[in-house]
Amino acid sequence: MQASSTALTNKDTAKKLGILPEEFDRIVEILGRTPNFTELSIFSVMWSEHCSYKNSITWLKTLPKKGAGMLAEAGEENAGLVDIGDGLACCFKIESHNHPSALEPYQGAATGVGGINRDIFTMGARPIAQLNSLRFGDPNLAKTKWLLKGVVKGIGDYGNAFGIPVLGGEVFFDECYNVNPLVNAMSVGIVKVGETASATSYGVGNPVYIVGSSTGKDGIHGATFASGDLTEESAKDLPAVQVGDPFQEKLLLEATLEVIKTGAIIGMQDMGAAGITCSTSEMSAKGKHGMNIWLDKVPTRQKGMQGWEILLSESQERMLMVVEKGREEEVELVFQKWDLYYAVIGEVTAGDRLKYYMNGELEADVPADDLVLGGGAPVYKREYTEPAYYQETMQFNIDSVKEPEDLVAVATFLTKHLNIASKRFVTEQYDSMVGTGNMSTNNPSDAGVIHVKGTNKAIAMTVDCNSRYVHADPEIGTAIAVTEAARNIVCSGGKPVAITNCLNFGNPYKPEVYWQFVGAIKGMGRACTALGTPVTGGNVSFYNQTVVGEESIPVFPTPTIGMIGLIENLENHTGIAFQNTGDKIYLIGSQQNDIACSEYLYSFHKVKLSPAPYFNLEEEMQIHESVAGLIANKIIQSAHDVSDGGLWIALLESAMVHNKGFNVELEEDIRLDAQLFGESQGRIVVSVSADKEPELIEWLALKEVAFSVLGEVSNQEISINGKSFGETASFKNLFDTALGNVMHA
Repeated sequence: MQASSTALTNKDTAKKLGILPEEFDRIVEILGRTPNFTELSIFSVMWSEHCSYKNSITWLKTLPKKGAGMLAEAGEENAGLVDIGDGLACCFKIESHNHPSALEPYQGAATGVGGINRDIFTMGARPIAQLNSLRFGDPNLAKTKWLLKGVVKGIGDYGNAFGIPVLGGEVFFDECYNVNPLVNAMSVGIVKVGETASATSYGVGNPVYIVGSSTGKDGIHGATFASGDLTEESAKDLPAVQVGDPFQEKLLLEATLEVIKTGAIIGMQDMGAAGITCSTSEMSAKGKHGMNIWLDKVPTRQKGMQGWEILLSESQERMLMVVEKGREEEVELVFQKWDLYYAVIGEVTAGDRLKYYMNGELEADVPADDLVLGGGAPVYKREYTEPAYYQETMQFNIDSVKEPEDLVAVATFLTKHLNIASKRFVTEQYDSMVGTGNMSTNNPSDAGVIHVKGTNKAIAMTVDCNSRYVHADPEIGTAIAVTEAARNIVCSGGKPVAITNCLNFGNPYKPEVYWQFVGAIKGMGRACTALGTPVTGGNVSFYNQTVVGEESIPVFPTPTIGMIGLIENLENHTGIAFQNTGDKIYLIGSQQNDIACSEYLYSFHKVKLSPAPYFNLEEEMQIHESVAGLIANKIIQSAHDVSDGGLWIALLESAMVHNKGFNVELEEDIRLDAQLFGESQGRIVVSVSADKEPELIEWLALKEVAFSVLGEVSNQEISINGKSFGETASFKNLFDTALGNVMHA
């Protein structure tokens, strides 16, 4: 959009920038005059959904934020921060980069990884692990293959070059994501308690530095772009997609951590959404000071950039730092050591005004506090309405689905279904071991696990969300996402500590979409309160829907949960693998006559609407406690939660690691397809050696939790109720090659 930076604006200009008429009136009221184009551009990005959370903050405030060991609550800093003992803290966060990845998957995904890692090391923490949660459309479509290959290569190239391992994630396919994929990236870091940096600014006269890459035109109005529906015209917004440089980010990481140790830094913030605009306004608002910024001093890589373009650019690998006056030489020596561009582009002032100058002329004069979340940014509580499909899901009756005679055919179908099969095609492009003590590669567990160097502890981490469950019932589906994440942590030997979230929804102005959002928040709050896992922050990504002609189609509501847990003793790390022939296999939790919302029902029987699967939060908590005790007391050999694909997939995944088989007998009074392929919640498969079996039975009886013996580990043959399903190796071949075969077709 070409405009004179100082030209006065009107509501037509505001509309083009995504500002509502009533918001324009409010801006005029705040400034006491009509804003010029630069000022209106500032408000447009800072009041965009992406930056202000104006349609979500009312409900986000209802989530539990306090908990033991919390060092930074949601909204206080760039990422969550929890105490893990031994003088260390874990810093973690998840964010989306959906719209950019839909247009340019490689750079969209790569810069998403770069941005979330900067959120971690901006706080002084060294990133130690990454995770991602990806959603794509029909995998047989050429466009889906292009998107997936580009996203995965972008994540892999950036993360591998930056030197941070990918320890976990998920990939899910459904036609609702055909045009609008979801790319959620999570980063986890470690920092010594007391050595963190804050995103604040104070001290009149303190210099303001920009450090890192030079500024270009990539990403201008990216925050505004991310706050609207994708349309057929969105390809014209390609300049709103940033370009990443992982090698520059590595230098910025090392320089940032070193410069914090000088003690000369007042505050710092990375430049993500809205670039200089966001970092200057948020730091100033938090520190209750203003700034004078000289935009012509910002190093640029393109000639003739206007002031508003410099302000709004989202060029990657840049930091804003406020330095204690008189200590400039100390920090500049660090920047020089790491061969980084830097420039003093401003100074801290008294008051709350942000004044941006270009070649000596005042381009914009705005109050910092009125730009930001929690200050003067607008807050809305939208109307919401239960969608018509919800009542239709309630009509489902299991008796309407005939139980198939050939269960081996169903097992084969699910084993190679792309939502269940191995994601080796994806994970082989990620380095899972670079620079780490990754404990999960050779001992796969339900959560990614990494050793905390210098201690006997490990961090367990996972990302979880079954968006089909959330679509069926937002409140129950999101509670399931939280508890499944906790199950993964517990099965790996850890204690769930806290969560971050990435809330991917459609247009919040659609009452049916907002109903999904409200339900999801309620379910998340309920589960997190029960589990004692506070919400440390995250990201809201609305407008994930595609406009085709007159129709606007939202994706499934996808509130991705990122959870961390603490393994106090490395010896407690527990994998999913069956260990020895003859070990007994037990199911902790109860079998249900339930196939609702399962991949089996949805894909095999083509029943698209059914309720969320069976879920009981109180039972979940009992099961978690029971399994944690079994692990702590060294009673069991393995633990694996039952989730996508049901009990069949849980047993198969446990068997495939060491090419074992299993011989199990299931209950006669519950449908076999429900027991094998249903996805009722609150079930964990464990294996135990014969000499420890009495201890397991005694422990579970003491805990008064439902359990049953399923059978035992065999050599290679799989037998269920006396019927041979074949050998594990044949299923493993299907499991390992399914995704690669489709992607290469």
